[in-house]
Amino acid sequence: MKDLEKVNGAQLISFWKNISVGILVLILTLVFSRIFPFYFSPIIGLLAAAFLYTILYNNKVSRTSSCMVVPYAMFYCIIVYAFVSIILNVLDIWDFIRMPKEFSFFNDPYIPVLILDPICFFILLIIYIRRNRLAICIDCKISKGLSIERGKLGEILNVETRLQLLNLIWIFGLLSAVTWIYYAYFYFKGANVNNRDWYIFVWSNVIIFIIDEIYFASRYYNIYLDLKENGEIITEEELNDMTTKTYLRFYLICGNKVYLNTHVADPYVKGKFVTDTPFVTKRNVNGITISDVNGIIRRMTGYNTGELRFFYGRKSQDITKHRILRYFYFLDGKPEDYPELEIEGEWIDFDTLKFVYQKHPKSMSMIFLTDLSRMATIILTQKIFDDNGYRKLRVKSYRPTFDLVEVRDKEYDFQDDKWLRIAMFNSDLRGFHIRKWFDKFRRHTRRNDTNKKNPWQQSR
Repeated sequence: MKDLEKVNGAQLISFWKNISVGILVLILTLVFSRIFPFYFSPIIGLLAAAFLYTILYNNKVSRTSSCMVVPYAMFYCIIVYAFVSIILNVLDIWDFIRMPKEFSFFNDPYIPVLILDPICFFILLIIYIRRNRLAICIDCKISKGLSIERGKLGEILNVETRLQLLNLIWIFGLLSAVTWIYYAYFYFKGANVNNRDWYIFVWSNVIIFIIDEIYFASRYYNIYLDLKENGEIITEEELNDMTTKTYLRFYLICGNKVYLNTHVADPYVKGKFVTDTPFVTKRNVNGITISDVNGIIRRMTGYNTGELRFFYGRKSQDITKHRILRYFYFLDGKPEDYPELEIEGEWIDFDTLKFVYQKHPKSMSMIFLTDLSRMATIILTQKIFDDNGYRKLRVKSYRPTFDLVEVRDKEYDFQDDKWLRIAMFNSDLRGFHIRKWFDKFRRHTRRNDTNKKNPWQQSR
């Protein structure tokens, strides 16, 4: 499965473009606010936010696999800045508050960074804290898989997105401190703004953003070179020439034990061995029938009496011609009844496996860890919450469990992503009830609008 461990070079470049566009939009917002009359500043901000929203929407429609958290954060930074500046100016006009003229875009000079930099700092800080619970991140995890499931690219996106957010938080924190200290102690209020003032309030921000842009460009170019040198890059030409592949993974289960190999070479760390299923194969086909799958696992195990059941499958978002299908193969009786299997491995009790999963997850292969996480998440979520995300029992200390016998008897649907969404957003999380109320109100409003547009339905 080494093809799945490689990185699509175009997607790495796309990831760099995302932060570049976010920073570039912010630079142009500051520059245009300085060039055009000051009262155009909120309009410029709204246009910049609209441009970022278009990028986010196009990415969602096209279902590309690059991380969009930074453009998402910059969209909120600029839209909040535009509306805060408008609200402050309206309140000032109505004499509800008295603002210094540097905060009003109807006066000269208007200094937008005094509002923009602190807003960007707090918005980015909130998004960094909530990055695992953002709607855009939840949708990405559901549709494209967790970072560990996406191999090397998922690891890069996870680490680098966190780095980008921290980088921007520090930059906006520093710029906020510098501009406000200069405004409070060195800027002569009421006097004409000189070149030094504009350098601090506008061009210092622009210069730091440009330096940051150059830093990330060089960083991702070096990452690309390192991956290419290690043979971990798939070019567009290789993708076009690549044949369609279907990877099959089988989990052989008997009672409450699963057959695993504890000495599988880790593709990410040389010399390291991890635990994984030994029943893995590849077929250069786009589709495969269930009878063919059944024949494959019977030949691999040497036993024809097992029960084959579909676990779940996912098409690779990073290498579009590849997909992975997982299956259970349940054997009757006891593990002692099957002493001689064709492939090296050992029967491991599921309780032991759960202990290893909780205490030493790095001893498992990434894809095995992902599969086990999906199974546990879907089963436990169904036991704790109902279809609407509310707890079945109000006792939060309730911790259900399960075993492999239950997996066979209950016939859970692990392909359905519904329970993964509920696991990520349920009544145990803050803001759940408010969001549910808004969703209910929106559905009610949409239903009323539909009824008004359909007089035939009303007459009936």
